[in-house]
Amino acid sequence: MKLIIQIPCLNEEQTLPQTLRDLPERIDGIDEIEVLVIDDGSTDRSAEVARAHGVHHLVRFTNNKGLAEAFMAGLDASLKLGADLIVNTDADNQYRGCDIEKLIRPILERKADMVIGDRQVESIAHFSPLKKSLQKVGSWVVRHVSETNVPDATSGFRAYSREAALRMNVISRFTYTLETIIQAGKKNIALSHVQVQTNGKLRESRLFKSIPAYLTRSIDTIFRIYAMYEPMKMFAWSGMVIFTPGALLAARFLYYYVTGDGTGHIQSLILASVLMIVGFQIAMIGLVADLIGGNRRLLEDTLYRIKKLELQSMPHESNGLLAPEPVAEK
Repeated sequence: MKLIIQIPCLNEEQTLPQTLRDLPERIDGIDEIEVLVIDDGSTDRSAEVARAHGVHHLVRFTNNKGLAEAFMAGLDASLKLGADLIVNTDADNQYRGCDIEKLIRPILERKADMVIGDRQVESIAHFSPLKKSLQKVGSWVVRHVSETNVPDATSGFRAYSREAALRMNVISRFTYTLETIIQAGKKNIALSHVQVQTNGKLRESRLFKSIPAYLTRSIDTIFRIYAMYEPMKMFAWSGMVIFTPGALLAARFLYYYVTGDGTGHIQSLILASVLMIVGFQIAMIGLVADLIGGNRRLLEDTLYRIKKLELQSMPHESNGLLAPEPVAEK
């Protein structure tokens, strides 16, 4: 059983050594533990620091591509390196390495294929009351959208079985955390969570410049991913919200028309017509999107099978040419 711990990294020269020192060297039930660092276009010495501290594999981007692409590059490289289990953690030493064993235990016991580390945000001292409240509200929304029970949706500390990693296809370029949970729920991937502890803050978050910016990007991500997986629900309900008032106005006009007082309500008839046409068109968009979604599911299944065939036909050892960028191996 081979575990690869992947660490997306952007200008973490100062914090990366502490993160690497904290990683476990042995875990019961695991035969091999290797570390993969994804250097997302760092302009400091992050790559050199990673090599100096003995990381087994290094994926380097020539420019910054974003956390979501770095995460997916790590999954791809880990699978090609023969990982049976993949743990994703942050380079800023936010998460405790000793909790990795706890994180992968449900997968080893075949109780889950994907496990999220619950930071218990209410207990994190350096989180402001506003941030804690937003985290709770955001996780509540993701739970309802994804039909899962993950209490900490934005946690980047998570574990994937080989099967779950093969089925992940992140579309967003902002972050993978929300999208992968929604995907897991919609693809019926066995999802679980465990409570983990966090270390003290070593630096400010670089994922977003302000809370309003983070909220905007997160809402956009949730909306887009839910629309992609449940287009009929989203557009049908939206269409009904617009169509129903139009139908009521039309019924009102017909009532007055039948009772002989319809001449003074032409404006209501026009508004009713507009609302009903718009509502019907939105519902039809949902129908078309649902048909497109069927094709997307077929394409995802095809991609999954291609990945499995590709991995079966290649050796597990790195040859220095793993996509999407060259991989250097210690």
